[in-house]
Amino acid sequence: MAAEVQLLQPIKLPKGPSTLTSEQKYWNSFSSELRLDPSQHSSPVTHISIPPPPSSNLTTAAQDLFAVTTGSRVQIYSSKTRKLVKNISRFGVDDIAHSGNIRRDGRVVVAGGESGTIQAFDLNSRAILKTWREHKQPVWVTQWHPSELTSLMSCSDDRTVRLWDLPSDKSAMTFDGHQDYVRCGVFMPAQSGLLVSGSYDQTVRLWDSRAGGKAVMVFKHAAPVEAVLPMPSGTAVLATSDNIISVLDVVAAKPMHLLRNHQKTVTSLSLANNGGRLLSGALDGHVKVFETTGWNVVAGMKYSSPILSLSVIPSQKEDKHIAVGMQSGVLSIKTRLSGEQKALAREREKEMKALIEGKIEEYDRQKKRKRGKGWEKRFRGRDFTGEGADIVIEGNARGKIHQSFPWANALRFGQYARALDIVLEQKDSNARDHCITVLTALRHRSALRAALANRDELTLQPVLRWLIRTISDYRITRLTTDVALVVLDLYADQLGRSEEIDLLFDQLVKRVQVVVEASQVAWSVGGMVDMLTASAQAAGIEAAES
Repeated sequence: MAAEVQLLQPIKLPKGPSTLTSEQKYWNSFSSELRLDPSQHSSPVTHISIPPPPSSNLTTAAQDLFAVTTGSRVQIYSSKTRKLVKNISRFGVDDIAHSGNIRRDGRVVVAGGESGTIQAFDLNSRAILKTWREHKQPVWVTQWHPSELTSLMSCSDDRTVRLWDLPSDKSAMTFDGHQDYVRCGVFMPAQSGLLVSGSYDQTVRLWDSRAGGKAVMVFKHAAPVEAVLPMPSGTAVLATSDNIISVLDVVAAKPMHLLRNHQKTVTSLSLANNGGRLLSGALDGHVKVFETTGWNVVAGMKYSSPILSLSVIPSQKEDKHIAVGMQSGVLSIKTRLSGEQKALAREREKEMKALIEGKIEEYDRQKKRKRGKGWEKRFRGRDFTGEGADIVIEGNARGKIHQSFPWANALRFGQYARALDIVLEQKDSNARDHCITVLTALRHRSALRAALANRDELTLQPVLRWLIRTISDYRITRLTTDVALVVLDLYADQLGRSEEIDLLFDQLVKRVQVVVEASQVAWSVGGMVDMLTASAQAAGIEAAES
């Protein structure tokens, strides 16, 4: 009987020491991403908001909702299911909605418009409850008062900030003082009676409704102000100007910190961890996470398009989602799974593995589970990778050659150069491991020289580029050194014939020099550490003897 031909298993390199901090691991745990295009015309997602927290400890239905403003629509999503539940589009044909906000009781939604109107909607029926037209230019901000159900504020390109009372047909107060468009504003924490706004006149102004319509404090910036956000304590305000985030001390009336971690304009801010963390989104496509004690960056995320809006959506006093709106019209909702949800996902993976391996009956016996009629269709309808694939399970017939990778088949037939070319051309995530596997197999078979010989200018370039990329990887130093020595032995006398090959050889030499210098420094540091350790041990022995 013919012997079974075993597969050549790809080599898995040992993982190096983890460079991720516990903070980075926490933010990376927001891994269940849902990407939506909430606009039929891919309008930018300009605003994401959650309702103000209720004044008591009792939760309301509004706490399970958040509003997304894009194009001429304000869309209401469920934070539990991440699905669209309401679509409010009762704006003019040419109008664009701004800053849709849900009241904390979940009954009324307010939004501004490009035409200068402010509209309040009944959330259930989507009927228009109130329309104000005092602003003569676009209204960029509408926000409910944190404690009063009928009070709200607005900020407009007409350079004014206004207070409104829902039953009234006119504004309750107008704040004048800005000299350019007012694009951001927010109420300070409840009971303070203060508002803060930011303008393209490069100022942040603090207003007190009890002191009339004049600003009680002004902070000057070097560029237009795009976003403002008060800290929960009420003693500090965050403001973004160009690529800088300013931490403004309201008590001392001066800036405390300037954060310059973004490369382009910062457009949005959101607090997380009950005010212990700040998230910022910018036109560079990055979200940065700052701790709010020393204002250091502790984590970050990268998105595919410039970021226009950002909100951390909590659930039962913990952060649940990170919602990001982009210039491309895409809404990204990243969710942190609970322990129960993670356990359920792992259990489903085990169940799927048992089905593929033909051990589903054994799995059911362990779980003491009985399946009803039609379970296969219901099972395959779940959200599994590989859904709908034809699964064939058969015995391990001896004498058969198992289906393998193309490079493994080339190795089996002694086509060493072809096997190496195949892995060097791979572009997937397994390319590195497969290339290391082939080179290791060639070295074991004493076929490394045969695979590298007789190469022209085009086929030698991938080998040199691979060496340049991997020569610094300490886990395969012996392998890369052997390959480099063979390449030099075969092609050193041909240097000077090809400008491209000469350039790659120069890059390889420079890379080797960097690695050697780094190794020498590491040895020096290691020697110093050994001396310090020996001195400490000797001192400890002397102290013990005395």
